[in-house]
Amino acid sequence: MSNTEKETYINEAENAILHTYNRFQVVFDHGKGMYLYDTDGKEYLDFASGIGVQALGYGDEAYNTALKNQIDKLMHTSNLYYNVPIIRAAEKALKASGMHRIFFTNSGAEAIEGAIKAAKKYAYTRDGHNGHEIIAMKHSFHGRTLGSLSVTGNPHYQEPFGPLIPGISFADFNDFASVESLVTDKTCAIILETVQGEGGIYPADPEFLRRVRSLCDQKDILFIMDEIQCGMGRTGEMYAWQNYGVCPDIMCTAKAFGCGVPVGAFLMNEKVAKRTLQPGDHGTTYGGNPFVGVAVSAVFDRFEELQLIEHVKEVAPYLIEKLDELVAKYPMLTARRGMGLMQGLVCEVPVGQVAAKALEQGLIIITAGSDVLRFLPPLIMEKAHVDEMIEKLSKVLDENFM
Repeated sequence: MSNTEKETYINEAENAILHTYNRFQVVFDHGKGMYLYDTDGKEYLDFASGIGVQALGYGDEAYNTALKNQIDKLMHTSNLYYNVPIIRAAEKALKASGMHRIFFTNSGAEAIEGAIKAAKKYAYTRDGHNGHEIIAMKHSFHGRTLGSLSVTGNPHYQEPFGPLIPGISFADFNDFASVESLVTDKTCAIILETVQGEGGIYPADPEFLRRVRSLCDQKDILFIMDEIQCGMGRTGEMYAWQNYGVCPDIMCTAKAFGCGVPVGAFLMNEKVAKRTLQPGDHGTTYGGNPFVGVAVSAVFDRFEELQLIEHVKEVAPYLIEKLDELVAKYPMLTARRGMGLMQGLVCEVPVGQVAAKALEQGLIIITAGSDVLRFLPPLIMEKAHVDEMIEKLSKVLDENFM
């Protein structure tokens, strides 16, 4: 394919699709394992996994076969009826999380929306009135719908779309005193990402999580954890909060939950389930249809068959070691932070330029915040892929930023 043909595709997209993304100048065609291939046939090592979605990499045969079989059987019936695939998916998700009830959505943002509604309904049932408030975290990211945007701690994203949901206040992440100072008798929930993603790859401090959990128990406030990016095995446990031994009341998941099929969910414990959303309070046309049920079920099956949690624990230390070596070697890289296969490098040169130059070298990395290079490889990553990534990224830094 010539550059002219590639440019034709890009021009067609720009003329048809609303320009809400500044896309890289590449048209991807297919993938295999850890690699993506563009319409010219060029190979790219993927250390972004579709922003944390493709945990199984590309072309997993068992996963693909499960989806193909379900397409020929039944795609959709609506939630007026039961279907077996979503029942099996629910069983596996609840077993993995230790939660008690689940609601399937089409996306992570919708999972956040449902969690907000569940928390407000819980407090309404308890108190007999509305007007309850939520504490969220600065520099957080929970989505771009009006509800999820309301609890996203970044004014830049919020300003054009106000007024948003009232009664939202923002605390400093990992600062318990900041959280505690915002609690009132109207507070119904505290929401946070166990590891902040878009905000710059900040893991929660263990003592911070424990104290927030204790505060919620004392005040009958619901603790909502957003595991959309950091969940599904990425940190070395199925959900990042399981590294801390601190359990949420409501948990949101998506991205690798479906490994490419658009599906999310919010899960809750029995205490919340008994006093929250009832028939008529919430709904979805597509959420939980047979097709996405098979996808979720196949993801959990493949995690078990490939022993991906154990694999992440094995390979993540090697990635961390090699990233730390880059920090020691290059003056523009000032710090590394993260958990498992969710890592970030703080960078003093424009991170967007680094990501663009990496793409030219056949390496896909993305950014987080204004100064972080973000690494979210598929969980099937091997140490050899780390070595290949380090070689390509080092070449980018040596040739363009030294």
